[in-house]
Amino acid sequence: MNPNLFKWTDFAVARGIRIATILLVALILNRLLRMLTRRLIPAAGSETTGRIARMREQHVKTLAVILYSAGTAIIIAGAVLTALPEFGFNVTPIAAVAGLASLAVGFGGQHLVRDIINGFFIIIEDQFVVGESVRVGTAVGTVIGRVEHLTLRRTVVRDIQGAVVTIPNGEISQVANLSRDWGQVFVDISIPQENSSDAALAALERVCAELRADVSWSPVLVDGPRALGVDSFGPAGVTLRLQLRTVPGRQDDAARELRRRIQNRFDQDHIRWGGVQRVEIVGADALQGVAARSNS
Repeated sequence: MNPNLFKWTDFAVARGIRIATILLVALILNRLLRMLTRRLIPAAGSETTGRIARMREQHVKTLAVILYSAGTAIIIAGAVLTALPEFGFNVTPIAAVAGLASLAVGFGGQHLVRDIINGFFIIIEDQFVVGESVRVGTAVGTVIGRVEHLTLRRTVVRDIQGAVVTIPNGEISQVANLSRDWGQVFVDISIPQENSSDAALAALERVCAELRADVSWSPVLVDGPRALGVDSFGPAGVTLRLQLRTVPGRQDDAARELRRRIQNRFDQDHIRWGGVQRVEIVGADALQGVAARSNS
């Protein structure tokens, strides 16, 4: 038997074992990372119960996905760099080239670095998570919708028209989270000046009490509805204002139901509502001019 064949076989087996060991260690580390990130979610949800626990769980879930993605990338990069010498590559020049490349990318990819840094603070500060409704202000305008995907670099929002909008995190200048704690809306009702504001306010108070007592709507309500009183008045009439607070995302539904009940109540009590336009004609000459124009 050729001695060189034995040497080559021993050499190949030794390197094969080392490469297999590197792959096995990388696989074990990846599994451990997956187990760790998955265990974060039940631990967060067990702290308390209710909506706050669900919000906390969603935040930790988003953070766990990002940690798993970043950790997997680091494990793969480390395994590749460790395995390259087994194939006869010198990693020192590769590391030097990678350092120079990262420096060049740092100068040319300032926007990417800004996106990642801003995305990191969005997640750590719990500004919003996947599934929440937000109003995002950017340099080109405002986007309102539901967060469908979140990474360190970008935020994906489905707006009210159904379009999927991708926003680099570095372009997010202001965020209004519409899914936290409660939502609020003001309902304005206009009545003619000759109507009694007291009678209209009394009717509104009855409508508010009926809505609060309705078992199908009471779980939605957080505060109110309540009649605040006369908000403004002018030639077109008097404006009465109501305040309504609900669980996040249900304020528009409750406001529509409130307006429906107000209309029915005003019709039952014979209370006129809506603005009234008045036209005042002074003097006989003005009256004759109007009649002449109408006949022509």
